[in-house]
Amino acid sequence: MFKSAKLFSPSSSLSRPVANNRGLTLIEIMVVLLIVGGLAATLGQTVFNSLSRSNVQQTKLRFGEITKALEMYNGDCGGFPTTEQGLSVLMADPGTEVCPNWGPKAYTTKPVTIDGWSRAIIYESDGNNYVLKSLGSDRREGGTGDAKDISSADEAAAPTK
Repeated sequence: MFKSAKLFSPSSSLSRPVANNRGLTLIEIMVVLLIVGGLAATLGQTVFNSLSRSNVQQTKLRFGEITKALEMYNGDCGGFPTTEQGLSVLMADPGTEVCPNWGPKAYTTKPVTIDGWSRAIIYESDGNNYVLKSLGSDRREGGTGDAKDISSADEAAAPTK
């Protein structure tokens, strides 16, 4: 009985785990870092591309919302706001001399007039026709990809499903 109690004593090698003094080599650490870096780069690119597409889609959806508001304004006021009046007449009553039948509530809210890159949507109108534009991510005329200009005059400006 005394011998069996001695087998499980704190000084016994059976009760202590065997220490692994080996550790990781520099090559093993570098391989792990390469794998993690590759995964991060791939996932980062996918997220970035999705964000770019969502900004374009958001801008097109906002064009649709503004178009609805402009059509309601046109029905009440007998024409579209001019370039000088801008989209602000959709948010605040411009007065009876501009539109005697405006409202009673605003046709749209301020955030709708901002594109997917948090910049004001460009509005051009002669009172009979209008064009909504966004300069894309590069904030300049022209461009390709998500930097391409978006215009309500283009068929491509229609929201995709």
